[in-house]
Amino acid sequence: MGMSKADFIGIGFVSNDHLAILPFIPMDTKVRIKEHRILGGGPAGNSTAGAATLGMSAAFVGTVGDDADGRMILDDFVRQGVDTSMVKVRPGATSAIAYLWIEEKTGNRSCAWTREGLTELAAGEIDADRIRAARIVHVDGHNPQAAIAAARIAREAGVLVSYDAGTHRDGMEELLPLADLLICSEEFILKLTGLSDAEAAVRATYEKYRPKVCGATMGVRGSMCFDGNELVRCPAFKVEKVVDTTGCGDLFHTGFAVRYLETTDLLECQRFGAAVSAIKCRGLSGRPPSAPTRAEVEEFLRRNPVAS
Repeated sequence: MGMSKADFIGIGFVSNDHLAILPFIPMDTKVRIKEHRILGGGPAGNSTAGAATLGMSAAFVGTVGDDADGRMILDDFVRQGVDTSMVKVRPGATSAIAYLWIEEKTGNRSCAWTREGLTELAAGEIDADRIRAARIVHVDGHNPQAAIAAARIAREAGVLVSYDAGTHRDGMEELLPLADLLICSEEFILKLTGLSDAEAAVRATYEKYRPKVCGATMGVRGSMCFDGNELVRCPAFKVEKVVDTTGCGDLFHTGFAVRYLETTDLLECQRFGAAVSAIKCRGLSGRPPSAPTRAEVEEFLRRNPVAS
């Protein structure tokens, strides 16, 4: 793929996910798998494919090994409309993989992952010109040196930096002040601030880092966001049949960021992200076809005018 412009650039983790739907999640016993698929995953990987599905030109930046998993990861991206020209293939390395056990009744999941033997992206491996030409640079905290370098370039160029702060990792102290959209998991922000209340944690984190928006995602309890002016709570949509919650958060971030380019109305952005997330729950993995198109999201929002 050539040097095409990408409006959404995702930087971070990508893996091949082995998804198994199970009647129950076993411990020290056996269970027969109801359904098994191998699909692309990883927070930034899902977010980037989700952006392409929503109609944005999208490119992924990260590393894979030169193994069968690596080839499959790249092929999946290309099929999903994601530019892979900035992905570094590490010779002799094994690509990242994850095993996900999904409980059939609830869609709840357990995840175990590894990227042993895969060298992270270095700061010098970032294509600065392509970062400057983007509209959103989305980071998930993996490949921190490259993510920090890219976020710095993006901030200087006025490109929106979106940070999916899900898990405490090395390098996050440098990444946090570079985020425009700093949306954290509730667990992350409580641990970061040492507070026990999510709203207090969001306000404190906003004061410390001064992003455009600071927020917390709280699973089925929805999200809350603060822009220095108002704190907006947005409930999650009720989903009739949850098949798999994998990628819900990743796609909420994509939906929020994509809508933020169009309106800075927090409730609008949160509702859009929540809709992307809710539609995704009906299918396996965080990738298309589970990840919705723009038309599907708009139709969903028409049918569900106020989040319940």
